[in-house]
This record gives sequence, structure tokens and C-alpha cells, in this order.
Amino acid sequence: MLEDVLLIAQKHREAAEVITKEILKKRKAKLIVAISGESGSGKSELTHVIAKNLRKYGIFAKPIHIDNFYNTLPLERSEWRESKGVKNVVGLSEYKWDEIDKVILDFKNNKKSEMPCVDLVTEQVDSLTTDFNGIDMLIIDGLYAINLSNADIKIIIELTYHETKNAQTDRGKEPTNPLRWEVLEQEHLTVMSIKNKAEIRIDKNYNVIL
Repeated sequence: MLEDVLLIAQKHREAAEVITKEILKKRKAKLIVAISGESGSGKSELTHVIAKNLRKYGIFAKPIHIDNFYNTLPLERSEWRESKGVKNVVGLSEYKWDEIDKVILDFKNNKKSEMPCVDLVTEQVDSLTTDFNGIDMLIIDGLYAINLSNADIKIIIELTYHETKNAQTDRGKEPTNPLRWEVLEQEHLTVMSIKNKAEIRIDKNYNVIL
């Protein structure tokens, strides 16, 4: 996502170091890592540090943020959720999984791929073209990234939205109002429903549990 704010701390670096070693153990051609967690849990920060770590080993890892693949446009999403009912629409069905799968297929086939990219300043959706020729790995982060069946390594950060309020406010990505808290609760329930798909957990203290 364009203009995203990263708040990288020592805990992200330490967790990324452990996970990088695990990735290297399982290294193979076109490996896919998926990182899930609730809003403000540090998905983007962890993804960034892992990708930078892998460069030290000559591995080019491309971060992909599935929040770019919502069915609804950013400027319309709150109104749409409120009109349809948060409990009815917030969850796995909010994402264009077929488009995510198409990007993954392009990655595996070393092709150029076009994907949406949200500009967090204008809240408009741009188009990003990436040439996957020479890209060794994908690191896909997002609320429900571990739901992807074709991910080779699945990681979940177990911090809940109750514990990440400060991070959400500091990043300022979405307004804090009653609708937002209702959305966060529904997202929490959905993440909990798929958390067992992850084989690596990062606990509330940011310890990596393999």
C-alpha cells in the first residue's frame, strides 16, 4: 500500500530473525510465506524486515498486501459495511481471492502481473505492475493471508485489536468510531476462525513459537 506508515521496533527485528532462519530451512523455488494478524499487530513491519533480511542471503522476496484486494473501494467501504450490516459482510468474502490467486500464478510462472495498490493518502486505488521474473519468494500479509491454500509457510500474530489500539491510532489508517470498533470485532472473530491454519505463532509478547 502506498504511503503506509511502518513503526518498526526491536520486537519486529527479533521475531523476523527467527522466522528468516525457518524460511531458509524450507527454502525452495517460488516459496510463499503468509502472515496474518489483526489491525495494528505488526504484519507490515514484520513482512518488511523479513524481506530485507532475505536480501542478505541473495533472496528477492516481494511483499504483497491483500488489503489492496478488497471488493469495495476505500472511500465507499464504511458506508457499504454499515448499509449491509457489519456481521453480514465483514470477513473472508470481502476480498477478491481470485485476483490474489492470479497474482500468485503470475509469480510462479515468472510473468508480469498487474494488481491494485491503495494510496492511503488519497484513498484511491492505483494499478501496480510487477515483473516476477527474478523474484524468489512472496511474502503475503493481511488479516486472512493464512487462508491461502497455496502458502508454504503460514504465520499468525496473536495480538488482538484490544491490545493494538495505540498502534492503530499511531498509524492513523482508519477513523476510530463505533463502526470501526464493530468492524474490528468481526475481523477478530474471522481471524480466530482460521488461526489454526498457521504453523508458526507469534504470541502477545512477540515471541516466536515454532
